[in-house]
Amino acid sequence: MIGKLQGIVDHIGDGFVIIMVSGVGYKVFCPEYLTHKSIVSLWIETVVREDSIRLFGFTSHAQNELFNQLTSVSGVGPKVAMAILGTLKTDVLLSAIATGDAKTISAAPGVGKKVAEKIILELKIKIGGVSFDNNNGNNHLGDLLCALETLGYKRIDIIEIAQKLVNENPDFGVEKLVPLALKNISNK
Repeated sequence: MIGKLQGIVDHIGDGFVIIMVSGVGYKVFCPEYLTHKSIVSLWIETVVREDSIRLFGFTSHAQNELFNQLTSVSGVGPKVAMAILGTLKTDVLLSAIATGDAKTISAAPGVGKKVAEKIILELKIKIGGVSFDNNNGNNHLGDLLCALETLGYKRIDIIEIAQKLVNENPDFGVEKLVPLALKNISNK
């Protein structure tokens, strides 16, 4: 099996790239945008089905492992796992799993509430090695996200700002976090 590829991005398609390695072009499905003619080093996960062999590429080993964890959940195949990884950054996804935030996970295309809840249920224990602060900060995160959604913002657009503000200001309540979030959003 192929474990890692290093080469030049020769072509960019819809959800995949062609990586040229020593004169051979490998079609690799990637959750991230890569630039044409750039030199890349990708961790590869090979998925063999009875009708196809597909390569999935990741810029970090952690993202590759997360892909494997996601596809270990019954009902989550490579396509859904790639949609999740392409929509949510690794730390946002891990935080959503750890805090039981199904709404954030279901922001990925093709992922409904039931699938998101199943991912949380099956992976919360497995990802237990990842350290998250389960104090009031996570309650503030949920409250801040709800407040911003009430104001018309989409969760997928605000989650990173909200997480950053809650982590940087653990003693702040929602009443102080909302104005900070609005200021950060307007400066974006």
